Amino acid sequence: MSQNAEGGGFRSRSRKGRARSGAHGTGRGDNRGNGGENRGHGRSRRDGRKISDARGARGRDGARGGNGDHRGRRQSDEGHGTGRHRDYRGIDKARQAAFETLLKVTEDDAFGNLTLPGELRALGLKGRDAAFATEITYGTLRTLGVLDAVIDRCAAQGIESINPQVLDALRLGVYQLLYTRVEEHAAVDTSVRLVGATGRFKAKGFANGVLRTVTRTPAAEWLEQLTPADPLAALAFRTAHPAWIAKSFAKVLPEGELEAALEADSERPHVHLVARPGEISAEELALITGGEQGRYSPYAVYLPGGDPGTLEPVRQGLAGVQDEGSQLIARALTEVELEGEDTGRWLDLCAGPGGKAALAGAIARIEGAHVDAVETAAHRAKLVEKACRDLPVTVHVADGRDPGLEPGYDRVLVDAPCSGLGALRRRPEARWRKSEADIPGLSVLQFELLSSALKLVRPGGAVVYSTCSPDVRETRQVVERAVHELGAVELHAHGLVGGMTDVGEAPSVQMWPHRHGTDAMFFAVLRRR
Repeated sequence: MSQNAEGGGFRSRSRKGRARSGAHGTGRGDNRGNGGENRGHGRSRRDGRKISDARGARGRDGARGGNGDHRGRRQSDEGHGTGRHRDYRGIDKARQAAFETLLKVTEDDAFGNLTLPGELRALGLKGRDAAFATEITYGTLRTLGVLDAVIDRCAAQGIESINPQVLDALRLGVYQLLYTRVEEHAAVDTSVRLVGATGRFKAKGFANGVLRTVTRTPAAEWLEQLTPADPLAALAFRTAHPAWIAKSFAKVLPEGELEAALEADSERPHVHLVARPGEISAEELALITGGEQGRYSPYAVYLPGGDPGTLEPVRQGLAGVQDEGSQLIARALTEVELEGEDTGRWLDLCAGPGGKAALAGAIARIEGAHVDAVETAAHRAKLVEKACRDLPVTVHVADGRDPGLEPGYDRVLVDAPCSGLGALRRRPEARWRKSEADIPGLSVLQFELLSSALKLVRPGGAVVYSTCSPDVRETRQVVERAVHELGAVELHAHGLVGGMTDVGEAPSVQMWPHRHGTDAMFFAVLRRR
């Protein structure tokens, strides 16, 4: 079993050295320098996605400068592989932080939302400078597919020929040109300087040419030129999503809501805190932090922004960072009605990194219960142990499909590894890392874990199955298969979400950012016959 990201998320690793993007254009315009007209034909990429092969908007400057010194794709030929070797003289710290974050994301598969705060702290950025760095970093990562389509149109030999560090500098510049009010000369000059900071001085002219070509066409016109003809693909492109994700959402949303759901992925979410039961109340936490009590979870507090790690209740372990939807799922495990007595044997079958296990453990301490927490990866098991310190939680390093535990649990949580499509707003680059080809394998794993849970729960006990994905192949189809093939009974879960409404017509619960302000989390409650 592989659990590669927090909260049961799954990270699809693209070819090492650059985050892959799935946006593609329609190829309107002549492909001069590419063998004549070739309208609308995409060039297949190694991961099966496509990017426009049409470069009709390429100008003289874009064609000059060759391929951006593409030798040495992961490291500079001159040996500039880390930030401490780059020469950032003449470049503001906000752009330094943004560029270093992009490089770590594309070269090391780092998570942008985990990397940027460290860069900001290292450079001492606060206030407006930190806000600007955050905007251009997350904005660039969020719109990678659109930016790559524009760069591909402007680069003489196409995007595949560009060195990844040069490409990241171009992405940062093109984002500023298309999506911000930064003056053109500032966006171009600083991005060219970033290319120089990597030691690739010969590529500076190439980068300048590409960026100057971008400036000759208004942003709205660029988007119009590159928007696909198909309505669904066009909506995906406008909202900076791969088309397959838009199709996935369209299968479970009313037609009129799809655009709102996709746009919600581009909005910066509020920080959600969880008040640890038995330690501090949500009301007290809100007063201390200046936040607002949550609408649905009795433990939730919303913060408009800032670094939650600096808050005293978080530093003392009285509170943590956890999406309100995740809180509701952990609470549902402890609240669902059982047949027969609750003997206090509870199980979290996919516990890493420990957020749900910690909340269930805090409630278990109050109820006199005990939680067994299973995690397959040893390093993630340590995170669970840290999150559940001083709570009645025992961590087991084992495969949840066959953990070697004694059956007879009253309550079992299966927060299954999934595509993570429900948390795209928190990880802006994630949409371009994922592949639809991941889904079938995940669905098999999810069913195997749910099968294991149904063997471990006692008759009359309850299993809560959850994913941070709204894709029907990871949600309803897995649950319905368990009902039909394993004889499980699905219970109505709508009463377990603190008055939240509009959660779907099925007995399960589907949350959405644009409806509820949570991640797009799903859960169903099942009982063994």
